[in-house]
Amino acid sequence: MGRKKVEIKRIENKSSRQVTFCKRRNGLIEKARQLSVLCESSVAVFVVSATGKLYNSSSGDNLSKIIDRYKIQQADDLQTLDLEEITRNYLPHKKLLELVQSNLEEANVDGVSVDSLNSLEEQLETALSVTRATKTKLMMEFLKTRREKEKLLIEENLVLASKIWKQTFLVTRDETSMLPEYRFGNNPPETLSLLK
Repeated sequence: MGRKKVEIKRIENKSSRQVTFCKRRNGLIEKARQLSVLCESSVAVFVVSATGKLYNSSSGDNLSKIIDRYKIQQADDLQTLDLEEITRNYLPHKKLLELVQSNLEEANVDGVSVDSLNSLEEQLETALSVTRATKTKLMMEFLKTRREKEKLLIEENLVLASKIWKQTFLVTRDETSMLPEYRFGNNPPETLSLLK
């Protein structure tokens, strides 16, 4: 017989609610640990009980590293949202350049007001700042991937160096044990006296 499906609603009995909270919290933390191990990811879990007690757990990186990474990502997302909101209020770059070109043609120069020129200047500056921010973001992502690749190559280099060192050590040890003077005991090898 299968288990009865539990209806998801508030448990009225206080002791049952506390038992369910503890079991499900522990289950959630265990699932987070399994996700971290299986997928080589960093996982942080925060749970606040009804009494206000905070429970936290982290797998992979330590909790402070995960929180720092979250703060950096959150700041980047907010900056991206601000830039997207600014760009929504302005024309796309191509249309903006076409508008500037049409307003500044020689035949039309007399009909352009100072306000429209100021507006165009502001839109160009915003477009320029958005372009610079996008370029900076892309460069930072590129740098981050290059650093990660460099770190992986350094680790791979260390692994290969240790393998080579082990092989060299084993070969040297095997060659030394094959020498005749080391086969029959630990007698030091005889040396010839030098001619004077």
